[in-house]
Amino acid sequence: MSSVGRSLLMASKAARMASRVSALRASSIISRSSAPIALQSSALRTVSATFSTSTKALLATTSSPLDPLDTFIRRHNGSTGPDVDSMLKTVGYSSVDAFISDVVPADIRRPDELQISPRNDGLSESQATAELKKIASKNKVLRSYIGQGYFGTYTPPAIQRNILESPEWYTSYTPYQPEISQGRLESLLNFQTVVSDLTGLPVANASLLDEGTAAAEAVIMAFHFHREKRKTFYVDPNIYPQTLSVVQSRAKLLGINLVVGLPPATSNPKEDYKDVLGAMVQYPAADGSVQNWSQLADTLHQSGSLLTVASDLLALTVLEAPAKFGADIVFGNSQRFGVPFGYGGPHAAFFATTDGEMRKMPGRLVGKSKDRLGNPAFRLALQTREQHIRREKATSNICTAQALLANMAAMYAVYHGPKGLKDIALRVHTLTAALATAINESSPHSVANSTYFDTLTINLANGQSADEFLAKAVKDFEINLAKQGESTVSVSLDETVSATDLADLFKVFGAEITPEEAIAKLNLSVDGKFIAPPAEVARTSEILPYDVFHKYHTETELLRYMHLLQSKDISLANSMIPLGSCTMKLNATTEMIPITWPEFSNIHPFAPIDQAQGYAELTSQLEKDLAHITGFDATSLQPNSGAQGEYTGLRVIRQYLESIGQSHRNICLIPVSAHGTNPASAAMAGMKVVAVKCTSNGELDLKDLLAKAEKNKDKLGAIMITYPSTFGVFEPTVKKACEIVHERGGQVYMDGANMNAQIGLTSPGTIGADVCHLNLHKTFCIPHGGGGPGVGPICVKSHLQPFLPGHKLVDMSSSGITDQAIQSVCSAPWGSASILPIPWTYIKLTGGQGLTKATKIALLNANYMKARLADYYPILYTNEKGLCGHEFIIDMRPFKATSGIEAIDIAKRLQDYGFHAPTMSFPVANTLMIEPTESESLAELDRFCDAMIQIRQEIKAIEDGKIPQENNVLKNSPHTTRDIIESDWSDRPYTREEAAYPLPYLKERKAWPTVTRLDDTYGDLNLFCTCDPPKLDAE
Repeated sequence: MSSVGRSLLMASKAARMASRVSALRASSIISRSSAPIALQSSALRTVSATFSTSTKALLATTSSPLDPLDTFIRRHNGSTGPDVDSMLKTVGYSSVDAFISDVVPADIRRPDELQISPRNDGLSESQATAELKKIASKNKVLRSYIGQGYFGTYTPPAIQRNILESPEWYTSYTPYQPEISQGRLESLLNFQTVVSDLTGLPVANASLLDEGTAAAEAVIMAFHFHREKRKTFYVDPNIYPQTLSVVQSRAKLLGINLVVGLPPATSNPKEDYKDVLGAMVQYPAADGSVQNWSQLADTLHQSGSLLTVASDLLALTVLEAPAKFGADIVFGNSQRFGVPFGYGGPHAAFFATTDGEMRKMPGRLVGKSKDRLGNPAFRLALQTREQHIRREKATSNICTAQALLANMAAMYAVYHGPKGLKDIALRVHTLTAALATAINESSPHSVANSTYFDTLTINLANGQSADEFLAKAVKDFEINLAKQGESTVSVSLDETVSATDLADLFKVFGAEITPEEAIAKLNLSVDGKFIAPPAEVARTSEILPYDVFHKYHTETELLRYMHLLQSKDISLANSMIPLGSCTMKLNATTEMIPITWPEFSNIHPFAPIDQAQGYAELTSQLEKDLAHITGFDATSLQPNSGAQGEYTGLRVIRQYLESIGQSHRNICLIPVSAHGTNPASAAMAGMKVVAVKCTSNGELDLKDLLAKAEKNKDKLGAIMITYPSTFGVFEPTVKKACEIVHERGGQVYMDGANMNAQIGLTSPGTIGADVCHLNLHKTFCIPHGGGGPGVGPICVKSHLQPFLPGHKLVDMSSSGITDQAIQSVCSAPWGSASILPIPWTYIKLTGGQGLTKATKIALLNANYMKARLADYYPILYTNEKGLCGHEFIIDMRPFKATSGIEAIDIAKRLQDYGFHAPTMSFPVANTLMIEPTESESLAELDRFCDAMIQIRQEIKAIEDGKIPQENNVLKNSPHTTRDIIESDWSDRPYTREEAAYPLPYLKERKAWPTVTRLDDTYGDLNLFCTCDPPKLDAE
């Protein structure tokens, strides 16, 4: 190690701050300035012996012996006391208030303190848990056999404890850095393999948000398949009603003529179907019936149209694969593979298609490639088709998906294996057949569908009222069924149905025989205990012949497999993840525990509303708190991702404009620096995107904005802005930008991705926006889950409130939904409801004071890191005081000319230091954007800064000609243990220790990458997106 490296080691010890910072800078041989950053513009401010009351307020815990000691904010914020003082000194301030006044423009500051009930200084952890238990107790957990896309399931305890409840799984980020993401990439590939195998289609993605969203994506995919020239799409009325609502909503804005019904019979489909995009059917159907759709597929294909099939993974273990009868796209909900109801979510939707349509498929795709040493490895494939690359030209705005839930579903399949899955399916089918037999042969009612897998539609005797029948089932047996018509109900069985449950269902329908007698009437042809589906719809091929689904059927083996995968990934359990614009903060255990309480997890989303009064109270409080925090009047919790929140907000704007006779306003102004989802969402909402320039200092170009707003004033619908900007700065002209748009008839949409920098200091409403979305999986502590789940609620001003999304099946009046509401944007009325206890708990634990403290610490942490790194790397975009917001950008572009090193090399080298890289090449190519959040300690901030400084020494060695540009520790990074122990090291101009342990702390604490740098080109040219095929016996 160099002398510089040794000095850095000494610098990483606990007693740091001012003297250490000065020593580092004084000894630096690569400083961009002869003076430390704090001295460049003015003399270092004198630090008083006692800091201001604002600093003390950041540290306060309790003030009375009667107060509880388990307060939260001191556990949430990484730095307190002397550490805060030390960071302020490094940044050049004597108080937090003085620092904040130079970061946030005065004209957008909140005029008052943010207030959150019941205590503005926050409940203690035990108090919040007790309060939430009271709310949860108001939910009534009944047996629900409602079906309609949601089914009872057993979550294997091993999967619940070791994935759903494991921070190693739920705190990781989307696997854009594959070398430190091999575990969850492998698991997601398992998920894709399950979907591909059961649907019979060769390509499946790594999940979508829910079934309704997947259906809408399928329609849009067919639309783009025909290059937007065909406009008519048929939807079988026998699909789930919530799916139909989402599809209708999405199709309207794109000018697609959605016809509810099947295509008319024709002998000349080439001519008669020339405007037909395709058709969508449900298999099994909403009424439970099962049919082979090969004739419809053949007719559609003669005209070049596509057959889209909504399906069910458990059913497909015993029913014929849709690809066998000609399906081009198959989608559905994987929820019944071990994920609870959760009052509607989150659940991982699946989506599969043909090889020819792979590049138009929405969502992320995991594929195989090889690393630098030629070893097989996994990566995200075909990323150039996604929104962050193609922006408004993308065919989907999907970003966050449901990775954590997809991993649960994949492990469910791994644990049960093909035989276990088929046994579950056959048992469900057999019990359904027994119930059908009992109803038809010994009750006054009759089953309407002659074919079925798990769902029966029952015609009630003598025109009996369905409402009265359902109410009696609840009252007498605590069983929920579904209403299908005025005198028609349905019942959907699942793996949780016990002998007692089945006996009670017999009684509900007045059957006069017992379950044992009904089963005795069946032909138990499978293993002597199950019946098989009818031959015309039964599966003819084996399922899941891949090794991974045959090896881990004991809990011991499954536990070790899950641990093996988890150990290959970096999560917040290992180190900070400083991804700019991603806000990887603490996901506290107190916040996480309630999501598995049965009162929250075991309620069907379409259960009678009086059974979900706890949820009604929870959502009402959360909606009000979020509206208050953002400075708005109302909230919709329905969108289940940030991108879906963007789409929803723009939909609401368009509906409002239509209501005032301004439906022609379809121009959306978007800065060139915006997140890729912004233009993709605008295009999805049927708007035309007009880009607005940014100035050289990263601010919105008001001259360009004014010119384009004026030019398009007759058609201007909205502007989408992010605040602070994606360049990490509080722009002082943001109010003026809002005024320019408002004066020309447009609405202001604020992207809430950077809301963590606003809370308690300013708000979208204060700034002048009309609507914003929030990322509850960023600012409000829902974990990222390795790529989802997320929640993207929208908050609006009062004039937009009447248009917040409603739901076809559920009364949402408790959330203020009116008859002017837009159609639902996802399947469930409150979206991913079961994870809403997380932000509720975070808000109640912190209160208004704690939320504001967290914001201040987040801003301070970012500026501290900027100050430490400014002498080593060029910093892009600061305000006139030289300060950033909650994130900052370091420029790697100069190094390409001096050393051949680029941002990707530094990102990969950071893995050798045990860190996930910052956001790479956004919003500026060949840069790194760093966001530390408030949850990281000073020691962790310093550990990352030390790593970056040491990397700068490595770059300088290349610049000085001591190390070749094409063969060095950065270009060869990351280094795995396998790489380090290679016997031949003679061709490398650096030592094994420099590769593996560039700083001494790594010898005690290091998360290793498990593959070396991946070959992205090879992966996209040799695309393989399922498990390896089984080996033949002859092999």
